[in-house]
Amino acid sequence: MPGSPDTWPWLVAGKPVTAAVALAVLWLLESVVPMFPGRDRRVSHDASNLALGVLNAIVGALCFAALVLLVTEWAREHRFGLLHWLDLPAWAAWPVALVLFDGWMYLWHVINHRIPLLWRFHAVHHADREMDVTTALRFHTGEILLSGLARLAVLPLLGMSLPQVLVYESLLLPVILLHHSNVRMPRRLDAVLRLVIVTPWMHWVHHSRWRPETDSNFASILSVWDRLFRTFRLRDDPGSIVMGLDEHAETRHWRTLRGMLLRPFQRW
Repeated sequence: MPGSPDTWPWLVAGKPVTAAVALAVLWLLESVVPMFPGRDRRVSHDASNLALGVLNAIVGALCFAALVLLVTEWAREHRFGLLHWLDLPAWAAWPVALVLFDGWMYLWHVINHRIPLLWRFHAVHHADREMDVTTALRFHTGEILLSGLARLAVLPLLGMSLPQVLVYESLLLPVILLHHSNVRMPRRLDAVLRLVIVTPWMHWVHHSRWRPETDSNFASILSVWDRLFRTFRLRDDPGSIVMGLDEHAETRHWRTLRGMLLRPFQRW
């Protein structure tokens, strides 16, 4: 069963494997059918983003792996949290857990845009003028730490189990890699996919320099959240989107690992 401790090692191992395969496939597709051609210094750009992603994975694992297990097991033992109070059968509890957590991810993303302190860290992600699949890994380590702390409170409140968290993250990683990718997806295919999940045509708008577009399309996996809360935007001509942030000049210095880590602490 997915919730059995015997399956936990497989779920833990499956997450990075799924992400690595998705990253490699999408990176190759970007090389063949890019939506935004002429990317500058792609190898150095992607290497810096990947380095930050690896650093965040290490920091996240060291700081939160044991704590996530602790809070989810505490919630299970004490029958604490919404999912335990609802006492749903397993076939219903799993999809409800995944949807509820995806709703939290939407809310957390909105909060990162609204609170200035959080935005200073999140802006490192948005400052990438040459968004591609590796931008999905370009989050400041401070944001990872703040997100991890918030998650430690949300998980027991929802009553989620560790396997549910691991399955959600295994679904999340390929989807966010896809919708950050620079792959020229056919309009009709994107339209069909975005009935359910966030797609590149949606997320390119979110990375626009124009702030009303930046403050739209916050969802992580399910596109329904933006439709439900009226933050959904599209452009008929996504190829004309200018990405990045007006207040952040994305010079070569700021594209380095050191530059990205220092960026929230600089004046801008």
